[in-house]
Amino acid sequence: MNEAQLRECAEVVGHDFVDWSLLVRALTHSSYSAESPDEPSNERLEYLGDAVLGLVLADEMYRRHPDFHEGLLTDLRKSVVNETTLGGAARRMGLGRFIRLGRGEEAAGGHDKTSILANAFEAVIGAVHLDAGTEIARRLSLRLLRDDIDAAVPGLRTLDPKTQL
Repeated sequence: MNEAQLRECAEVVGHDFVDWSLLVRALTHSSYSAESPDEPSNERLEYLGDAVLGLVLADEMYRRHPDFHEGLLTDLRKSVVNETTLGGAARRMGLGRFIRLGRGEEAAGGHDKTSILANAFEAVIGAVHLDAGTEIARRLSLRLLRDDIDAAVPGLRTLDPKTQL
């Protein structure tokens, strides 16, 4: 990934990185790392980003809905922090074109796979958290997911399939 692509991706994400290696790692799928062992995958950043998103959304739902009980707040958070919603947000941003994939995953259309997009979205949030802190990651998350958060209440329409069972 060249500097122009990194800058374009940072613009799409909405964060000007101090440590560009964090963005590169956030965009590196494990299939790419398997073919290039010196390139760490985004899995650790994905883990961190998932935790950041969970906290940000829990806090946002808690503040928005002071009369909702714990179970409903949990459902609201899960209706946003799930593969379908995060993958959709990444797709709307055009994040897929920046993800570094192994040859097989690329040939299989990995740049548009919801699971890969969702994982990259979480990894980018984790990278922003490390690069600029929790508050910047919070603001970015809320901005990128604003429409999904606003739509979460009516009927809890975006519950993940496991929760729906």
